[in-house]
Amino acid sequence: MDRLNLGGRLFDSRFIMGSGKFDPELITACIEEADAQIITLAIRRVNKDSDISITKFIPKNITLLPNTSGARDASEALRIARLGRELGCEDMIKIEVIKDSKFLLPDNYQTLKAIELLASDGFIPLAYMMPDLVVARDMANAGAAAIMPLAAPIGSNKGLSNKDMIQILIDEIDLPIIVDAGIGRPSQACEAMEMGCAAVMVNTAIATATDIRSMARAFKNAVKAGRDAYLAGFGRVLNTAQASSPLTGFLG
Repeated sequence: MDRLNLGGRLFDSRFIMGSGKFDPELITACIEEADAQIITLAIRRVNKDSDISITKFIPKNITLLPNTSGARDASEALRIARLGRELGCEDMIKIEVIKDSKFLLPDNYQTLKAIELLASDGFIPLAYMMPDLVVARDMANAGAAAIMPLAAPIGSNKGLSNKDMIQILIDEIDLPIIVDAGIGRPSQACEAMEMGCAAVMVNTAIATATDIRSMARAFKNAVKAGRDAYLAGFGRVLNTAQASSPLTGFLG
């Protein structure tokens, strides 16, 4: 059976939902319409003693993927991860280290250092990163369980701006490649899956749609179609025409 393997954990769904645009309707739509099994969660938004904690809106059968959103360097990422562990979050964690406040681009150097620190501390780190083959290899060697390149700046809905670099990661890195950030349309999610991505993470594209539930369902279908096409293998491409029926036996 074709399942997504993250750090030894298996999932039937390859659609991952971000919760940065948190809204109960959004979460419900993505679980019911898109069959999401993983929802990312900023640890700074977890408050087990508060009635407004985001976790109170997420069913128990959904895997929460905590992240280190808010960290500006590796040491802060480690501190946030340990705080999450104390709050009951799982060891699998998405590393987000961002210093740039205009484009919100991840800091690959500090992310690599964070992976080294967290992996040695027993965490299963997933690396949100600018697509870069050399750094991705270092992250894999440092203990990353998945590489999560951004397709375009987070929240931009601009699509696969980094398509060529993401394809290189898919071809060269022996880890799940999960496109994270920038996907704006279901067709872009389908294309990412056709390329060979292991999963796609979406938040803003659904949260800002006119009909949230319909868009969540559209993303589910797009991700599945792209995965099916990738597994099926694409037909050949020719530079000249070739008749699909024999050019013999015409009626007189």
